[in-house]
Amino acid sequence: MSTDDAFDAAYREHYWAVSRFVARRLDDQAWEVEEVVAEVFAVAWRRRAEVPESPLPWLYGVARHCLTNTVRGKGRYRRLLAKLGHHEATAGGRTVASPDAERPGSWVLEALSRLTEADQEVLRLTAWEELTVEELSTVLGCGRSAAAMRLHRARRRLREQIETLRRDDRVSVGCTSGKGDKAHSADRADTAHKDGHA
Repeated sequence: MSTDDAFDAAYREHYWAVSRFVARRLDDQAWEVEEVVAEVFAVAWRRRAEVPESPLPWLYGVARHCLTNTVRGKGRYRRLLAKLGHHEATAGGRTVASPDAERPGSWVLEALSRLTEADQEVLRLTAWEELTVEELSTVLGCGRSAAAMRLHRARRRLREQIETLRRDDRVSVGCTSGKGDKAHSADRADTAHKDGHA
């Protein structure tokens, strides 16, 4: 297969996957998503001799660079890359207080938002795009071992943040409960004192 044919096949097979990849990270008008996707395939055309046999992870890597270029200087990178899992739950940046709340994805997002952008993106690539470690290494432009280590560390940090949120939630509930118990005890003592002097 010629390089032109390889590009044509990649375009036909993966156009919508790349579009979804960009749209998930670009919280803006449809025309801007289309512009970024067009740039991704323009770059892919210029570099068509480099297109691998399994091109999707490589195209995701190109898309990441195009997205970075799009948002550079606009101060919007965090807003544009702010979704994982139940990404619709992030509308308006709303988060919930505990894992028992009605929108479970939002609570994970609170923990996720405390991580670095690099950690967040590694987790998104494996959660949204369901990439293997091998494919992740292609997107990130590093070796398989480095990609596996980055994923392992990102997952560990996410677990740590989740545990922190759980502790904070338990402490918050405990403090509220404690205050209520103290107030109730004071009321009972006051009532007993009055009864004793009645």
